[in-house]
Amino acid sequence: MSVVHRKRLLDSLETAKGQFGAQAAGRVVSLLKQASQQQWCEVQQLIRFHEIVLYLRAYPQDRRVLNLADKILFGFGKHVRQMPADALLEMEEPEVSGIASTAMSTYFSHVFTHSLARRYGNATRHDNAVEIDWENFAHPERLGRTLAKLIPGAFEDWAIAPHTDWRKIYHQNRLTLAWLVEHVNAEVFDLFEVPILWQLGSTNASRSRTRISRKEFFYHDGPFLTRKDVSVADEFSRGKIRVRRLDQRPAQEVWDVIVDASAVRYRELYGFEYPDLANIFHADLGRGMDIYFFGVQKEWKLPSREYVCGMYFKNGVPVGYVECMWANQRMEIGFNLYYTFRQGETAWLYVRLMKLFHQQYGVTSFSIDPYQLGHENEEAIASGAFWFYYKLGFLPENKAVAALATREMEKISARSDYRTPAPTLRKLAAGAVVVAVDSHTKAAVS
Repeated sequence: MSVVHRKRLLDSLETAKGQFGAQAAGRVVSLLKQASQQQWCEVQQLIRFHEIVLYLRAYPQDRRVLNLADKILFGFGKHVRQMPADALLEMEEPEVSGIASTAMSTYFSHVFTHSLARRYGNATRHDNAVEIDWENFAHPERLGRTLAKLIPGAFEDWAIAPHTDWRKIYHQNRLTLAWLVEHVNAEVFDLFEVPILWQLGSTNASRSRTRISRKEFFYHDGPFLTRKDVSVADEFSRGKIRVRRLDQRPAQEVWDVIVDASAVRYRELYGFEYPDLANIFHADLGRGMDIYFFGVQKEWKLPSREYVCGMYFKNGVPVGYVECMWANQRMEIGFNLYYTFRQGETAWLYVRLMKLFHQQYGVTSFSIDPYQLGHENEEAIASGAFWFYYKLGFLPENKAVAALATREMEKISARSDYRTPAPTLRKLAAGAVVVAVDSHTKAAVS
């Protein structure tokens, strides 16, 4: 099959993501089987194939689609290994990193490095290993003072040798990254700027294979819930979301998954670095969506605001994260849905999170930081993020911005083809937007 035909195959799969019913599911299965048998030679097409299958794994039409998507994703390494070396470098870019059988190199904090090294640092299989990336270590001599004190016989090299080969000494003593992070405190390690090379290989840490366990799956046999189907007032009038605290062992396992899901995307969140593992909570939001959320350890609490963060999973697949801070019953929500899943039920998920945090922490209003709306954030401008929140009931605090939003809405209502220009969206993102919840748990726009 030619490159053109493979593109048409991917286009068909892309279209099928939004189709429902048994017939649509059968068509998806047929297309997935065809695609899985292809000899992919264009790296961007292979990346696109991966993202479509990952999406279908999270939002399957039926069990056949889910099982086949998993089979393809867990065996995705065979496609990657057929790519030339220069193509593999494209797959390490932050926008697409984390695919099975690829590698990544970056700086991680001591906390993340310790977690990764604890689980992968002593791997005997090269394709699952995490280790120091010596080839990209700009200043290995920074390890000198520390290694000189920790390794017998190394002090003299550090003290008088003009050009000590610390990489050689490190390997001669059969040291591991796990050993290093155990013997170097966090502040010192972070100053070293040690690049970490992570060979994802067949590890379940890759985006292709990261999962949390779930007894029941949700199959989309009908259209997705859109913003028009979601009402903040209706959501807040419904019964409580059940929340449970995890025991020690499952809490540790969930945090490990969260670290992996973040690390393969080159992301570290404050709360993911310093989690309060004794207080990790789980809530089933419905429609196959789970969230695990928690605050930070006592010594890492913010001085003036409360803090909570979490990661949500759709049918066991990590699809995004949230970070919230609040004071005086007003919570600021930082919401991120990974790019692969942005065609899903975003508005529904967002409102469910609002309800959960209102229920759990008693906040009475929610605000969105200007960055989330597009201030110094061109991705948010391109997606029209301001209108996502505005149409959920969030209104600008700034009177001038509120008046501009009203005028823009009039244009949108009058012309079906009208799109707010980027310069106007930047003006709309100049300040925060807010929605309040009254004492009867009904949503009231403030």
